Amino acid sequence: MKGKLEQSARQALVEEGKNLKEQLVSLEEELAELTDVLQLEGQSIPNITHPDVPVGGEDNSALRKMVGSQREFSFALKDHLQLGKELDLFDFDAAAEVSGSKFYYLKNDAVLLEMALLNWAVSEVSKRGFTPLSPPEIVRSSIVEKCGFQPRAQNTQVYSIEGSDQCLIGTSEVPVAGIHMDSILSESTLPLKYVAVSHCFRTEAGAAGTATRGLYRVHQFSKVEMFIFCRPEDSDRYHEELIGIEEDLFTSLGLHFKTLDMATGDLGAPAYRKFDIEAWMPGLGRYGEISSASNCTDYQSRRLGIRYRPSPSDPSPRSNSKKGKGSSSSATRFVHTLNATACAVPRMIVCLLENFQREDGSVLIPEPLRPFIGALEVLSPKGQ
Repeated sequence: MKGKLEQSARQALVEEGKNLKEQLVSLEEELAELTDVLQLEGQSIPNITHPDVPVGGEDNSALRKMVGSQREFSFALKDHLQLGKELDLFDFDAAAEVSGSKFYYLKNDAVLLEMALLNWAVSEVSKRGFTPLSPPEIVRSSIVEKCGFQPRAQNTQVYSIEGSDQCLIGTSEVPVAGIHMDSILSESTLPLKYVAVSHCFRTEAGAAGTATRGLYRVHQFSKVEMFIFCRPEDSDRYHEELIGIEEDLFTSLGLHFKTLDMATGDLGAPAYRKFDIEAWMPGLGRYGEISSASNCTDYQSRRLGIRYRPSPSDPSPRSNSKKGKGSSSSATRFVHTLNATACAVPRMIVCLLENFQREDGSVLIPEPLRPFIGALEVLSPKGQ
């Protein structure tokens, strides 16, 4: 159209340009819809698995380690519900009236025990070089999805906030994973290790009849979570470090537990490999999961846009810049992310009450927790 044209030819080109513009608008709308569909389809694809992960369902999981042995009692055992009632530690009935089933009030020494467990876990993990965090407990739905969870699935564990694009967190793994979203980190800053304290909220959809009594499966609870960002070649090593920390914590409390290498059918979408710890709960008469440690490789970091820039051969200033505005021209790589539970309070309370109960109805507090609970050594029934 820059050259000399007859008016009729020019007008024809003008009309063609208008048509192309309208077609482009239509194609861009179609592209946006297809991109959303592609994103949803992509999110349904799980991570690959470690070659040593057992294949099959939960029953095919492999035993890695057994620590301690079941305690022997010379008296009739009580479960944590009966102990909690006699020690005046819980109120499930009032919570059911106020909030619904699977909610609870902690009372009296149970409140002190919760705070002691949280402070003990954070203190012990911080000694290992982890930075304490208190993260937001409401996050955008898109962050939940990028971490590998499905807030809109039929049996979702996620509480979504009506009329918004936000959710309550089911684990602090989600907000901690997002702390470096859309960032390029300097290799010299890795690994980044965090220990987060938060409340967690889960719908427990589809969990009816699966160990639902008392504190074992609830909608709201406090938890201490460990999280690591690292180089890909280091993630297997840090996975072993995380499970080692968990085992050290629970051994120090005198718990009997086993560590499992979970089978493929029990990994969940983000996990490349997952180790679970199941502790003996004598009042319930079985082992129950109290912790897990997962290596998610680059499954979450690809979705969240978390990369690092390898260090060049010559020293250069550290960069921790948003949107890739670093000073180095080295090609970036995705970090690996790992998460592990240091302490999930309700199930830890179940373990402590049932394992350390005494014939007179009191419960002995493990020595490592005593400095965090005002040197209290025993939970005793009122009147004793």
